[in-house]
Amino acid sequence: MEAVQRRRVTVRGVVQGVGFRPYVYTRATGLGLAGHVTNTPEGVVAEVEGAPAAVHRFCERLAADAPPLAVVDAVDHCEVPVSGGAGFTIIASRTGGPARTLVSPDAATCADCLNELADPADRRHRHPFITCTHCGPRFTIVTGLPYDRAHTTMARFPMCADCAREYGDPADRRFHAQPVACPACGPRLRLLTGQPPREAPGGDPVAEARRLLAAGAILAVKGLGGYHLACDATHAGAVAALRRRKNRGDKPFALMARDLSDAERFAHVGPEERALLTGGVRPIVLLRRRDGGAAAPGAPGAPGVLADEVAPRCPDLGVMLPYTPVHHLLLGLPGAPPGPHLLVMTSGNLAGEPIVTDDDEALDRLRGLADAWLTHDRPIHVPCDDSVVRVCDGETMILRRSRGYAPLPLTLPLPVPPTLAVGGDLKNAFCLGAGRQAWPSAHVGDMDDLATQYAFERAERQLESITGVDPLRLAADRHPGYRSTRWATRAAAGRPLVRVQHHHAHIASAMAEHGLDGGRPVIGVAFDGTGYGDDGAVWGGEVLLADYTGYTRFAHLGYVPLPGGDAAVQRPYRMALAHLRAAGIAWSPDLPCTAACPPDELPVLERQLARGLNCVPTSSMGRLFDAVSSLAGVCHRAGYEAQAAIELEGAALGAGPAGPGYSFGLRQPPGRAGGAPVTADPAPVLAAVVADVRAGTPPGLIAARFHDAVGALVGTLCALARERHGLETVALTGGVFANTLLSSACARTLRASGFTVLRHGRVPPNDGGLSLGQLVVAAAADTAHHPQQGDSQ
Repeated sequence: MEAVQRRRVTVRGVVQGVGFRPYVYTRATGLGLAGHVTNTPEGVVAEVEGAPAAVHRFCERLAADAPPLAVVDAVDHCEVPVSGGAGFTIIASRTGGPARTLVSPDAATCADCLNELADPADRRHRHPFITCTHCGPRFTIVTGLPYDRAHTTMARFPMCADCAREYGDPADRRFHAQPVACPACGPRLRLLTGQPPREAPGGDPVAEARRLLAAGAILAVKGLGGYHLACDATHAGAVAALRRRKNRGDKPFALMARDLSDAERFAHVGPEERALLTGGVRPIVLLRRRDGGAAAPGAPGAPGVLADEVAPRCPDLGVMLPYTPVHHLLLGLPGAPPGPHLLVMTSGNLAGEPIVTDDDEALDRLRGLADAWLTHDRPIHVPCDDSVVRVCDGETMILRRSRGYAPLPLTLPLPVPPTLAVGGDLKNAFCLGAGRQAWPSAHVGDMDDLATQYAFERAERQLESITGVDPLRLAADRHPGYRSTRWATRAAAGRPLVRVQHHHAHIASAMAEHGLDGGRPVIGVAFDGTGYGDDGAVWGGEVLLADYTGYTRFAHLGYVPLPGGDAAVQRPYRMALAHLRAAGIAWSPDLPCTAACPPDELPVLERQLARGLNCVPTSSMGRLFDAVSSLAGVCHRAGYEAQAAIELEGAALGAGPAGPGYSFGLRQPPGRAGGAPVTADPAPVLAAVVADVRAGTPPGLIAARFHDAVGALVGTLCALARERHGLETVALTGGVFANTLLSSACARTLRASGFTVLRHGRVPPNDGGLSLGQLVVAAAADTAHHPQQGDSQ
């Protein structure tokens, strides 16, 4: 009698809701194996029985041939007793026990569903909620594990007979696709207009929504992870109205283009950007804009011509392609009546508030912002904003990690106890970790709003529930005023709380992302706007020699006063005047920053700086970018974070060869007495900028020379650190390195000098990546005391 073998196979990772069980079923039956497969909180568990060769073939390429949305972390199998029986079955999911499986991120509508959406002969023709196991909502609708329909917000929609037949057929593309629905049984799309909002009479809500958009209306559109506010991006009046209603300042709006050809009319799309725009995630991709005209004020623009108000004076445009059936319908399927091909698609909220997800809340909070609501009755369980990425030197850099990426975990280079790291106050994202896995949250937002803090708490509870991580400790920033740190202090409830210095967390985040075990320090270049320093100053232009257990401050940008805190951030001319005064350069009226300062403010600012009133010292590189931007006449007032620096980068892009450059001074304490760090003095750079301004040098050329000077400074300081400490690896981190011009220049210089350069890709370089660094530093706090300045224990 032929030998028979039976093996139990456990597959861990993103393996539920992605067609893994029908894949296992097809594979097993194709090999003539008996047995069964089921979902469990641990993952997908199968038992297969048959000829040993067939069992071996079943296990051999199980992970390699997995469905497109599956992410297989581990496949374990062991021999179990033969039980006999014939046939292979899919059995009901098992519940109970700790949750160790992973939930898939939301995925863009797949090509098969799009074909059905546009096919008049298909029963899901123009169905706004078409989906299958290869696409659609996942993370934002999950209410529990295992991932079954009963544990999603689709539980309230009983399937019709046709959908139930597809759902139960292992050979069907919709087998156990939990959001499966059709016009007969699924969620319903509605258009609400008027005050108070009521359902618009008539037929197709999408057709009426397109007509309203074309006429210049602003619509609240319910997406996968929250509401968007949408308007025709070529209608200058509509875009200006949206900016005014949303209290947006000058911050650029994101755009949604119908297809690549529409995007390419106004932005440069390289092969890497093309892959990101058309892939399964479909994030917002920052593209360099092309030169072009603008629509006349208050009037619709020509096709492909953007309104000026979309992204004033910004070198980049944030562009995405449709990723839900509603988006495709709204932008027009082939043969649809004329309508906008290009929409502003921005988060549905007021500036500083979290994205709106609840329908009643949308009618309340978006009243006064939207003219109509295109909504539906499938609830969103957890908010999830659009992700934002850009390409730097051919590699993807995530700037906001959210839809399409969350809640996928990262593999850690060292084990961590169950830990919650709460991140910072700007661009907040927290992180849960246990063992060798870390789960960065979706983007939460800035914690200065009470609604955002509530959103943080809800998201934290939800991520705990789907990861099964019960934190035994917490980690937070050292800043005593951070709302995230205060929350962690209250929530600790007797658990250990590790406070991690801001720039140490940035560097540790880059190290962890690249899999460094921390056995050898790196040269960490951490450039950003604000971080609480060990001496109580505002750090932000730091070179630290760091591992996970501690750091030494090797060098930093010279201190200057930060006059008025946030006032200096919002008015870069104040930062320019503070830098000039520190450099001993007079506030001459011929300088753009002096001219930009209101005459009655100048003497007040002079007294404030002379007496040190509300003037915390800062070493921030972000604030130096602000100062040079104003000094060069590029940007004097900032309506959003990093506006002055972004516009300075934009000015530098078209400057051509920079020619004679600027140089920072270096002050090196003799013999490094007392371990004092090297100081990079910006005074020579400022003097050179002033000379160029007075010589009539174009602002773009000044901007390019400044970028070159910062790149050269990084190279010089890293070479000095290598000379003194023998270190060969440099981590470039902090929000300033979202500037691709600077990042490329620094990486090029360092690699030419033989350094290994670590830059962020899967984790944001800005404060959205802080929590990963906090997590690994907190884990390292268990190790032996590290005899370095700034020990984080």
